Amino acid sequence: MIENKKKPNPIDIHVGSRIRLRRTMLGMSQEKLGESLGITFQQIQKYEKGTNRVGASRLQNISNILNVPVSFFFEDAPGERSSGGGGMEASSSNYVVDFLSSSEGLQLNRAFVKISDPKVRRKVVELVKALAAEADAD
Repeated sequence: MIENKKKPNPIDIHVGSRIRLRRTMLGMSQEKLGESLGITFQQIQKYEKGTNRVGASRLQNISNILNVPVSFFFEDAPGERSSGGGGMEASSSNYVVDFLSSSEGLQLNRAFVKISDPKVRRKVVELVKALAAEADAD
């Protein structure tokens, strides 16, 4: 029991990682998020690591600032029941989180969402698929 108190809860870690993911997707610093909430960036660090648990009202405020529903922070949470995919959804969404947590993934995502023309977006997707297929053939 004593060890358990020192170890963050897996849900708190997950919620914190989703806060970090969304914050970085928006290009927002921990300091800026903290200022918006009236707390220090160190407190944001603790939330993002899962060291400190985020209260319901604070999570609601964070969801408003980061412009996502509260449910965003719980998507693919550990122990969450999935609808019959045999774990496929969780592994694929972890892949997306890993991608968006990388520098290149974040840059690509930010640039892609700035493309307003749907035809150009489709062409970019086709280009990336062609490059990936070419890499597989090598």
